[in-house]
Amino acid sequence: MVCMLALWGVGTLRRDVSVVDPFWPAGFVLVVWIAWLMNAPVNVRPALLVGLTTLWGLRLAAFLLWRRRGHGEDRRYAAMRARHGSRFWRVSLVTVFGLQGVLLWFVSLPLQVAARGGDSLLGPIDVAGITIWAIGFVFEAVGDAQLARFQADPGNAGQVLSSGLWRWTRHPNYFGDFCVWWGLWLIAAAGGAWWTIGSPLVMTFLLLKVSGVALLESTIVDRRPDYAAYQARTNAFFPGRPAEGDARHRAG
Repeated sequence: MVCMLALWGVGTLRRDVSVVDPFWPAGFVLVVWIAWLMNAPVNVRPALLVGLTTLWGLRLAAFLLWRRRGHGEDRRYAAMRARHGSRFWRVSLVTVFGLQGVLLWFVSLPLQVAARGGDSLLGPIDVAGITIWAIGFVFEAVGDAQLARFQADPGNAGQVLSSGLWRWTRHPNYFGDFCVWWGLWLIAAAGGAWWTIGSPLVMTFLLLKVSGVALLESTIVDRRPDYAAYQARTNAFFPGRPAEGDARHRAG
């Protein structure tokens, strides 16, 4: 919350609260390292969670910083700023920075609880968690790279990406995030933190209904007319075989 307060100050002075987005994944790295260093003895499972969370968080934070370079405030926050006018500096403290700080703390509960240690031996549940995390990491990292490459080509302006992972799901990056957090929870649950299942459930709800799929798709058809046809033949979230007639269409 101290970090969120500092970011709120920076965002207010710069009139760009998008600074909160790269901190979201970086904040989990900060939390897991603090939790790990404050608990002893060190054993395999907490160290594994630190490593996986750090790899995921730093990659995503670096990508988000790279993606927003040279751009102004994200359209989501710009719309909020326009709606609230002169009150936005106060509103954003609660609805942007404060809310995300609370969510970050809650979603990271499995990492915090698992940091207390326990059985140092890894078992089948840990292996399942690592596998699901790895699937998610690949989907998120590869999906981000494919979209970035597609958008870098001026000839693709206004079109929709429907090749690579984007042929199988309209949101491989969000599906990847989903797998990452369920994988981390499984590893933590194997160490006794099963009762923190509310954390991946909340992350799933955010990805599907709040800041992920629902928010993006509420406006994208207006910006990319071909997206409606892409929606009709491609799964929204979980990867699946696309409907027939997709082979030659380029859509993103």
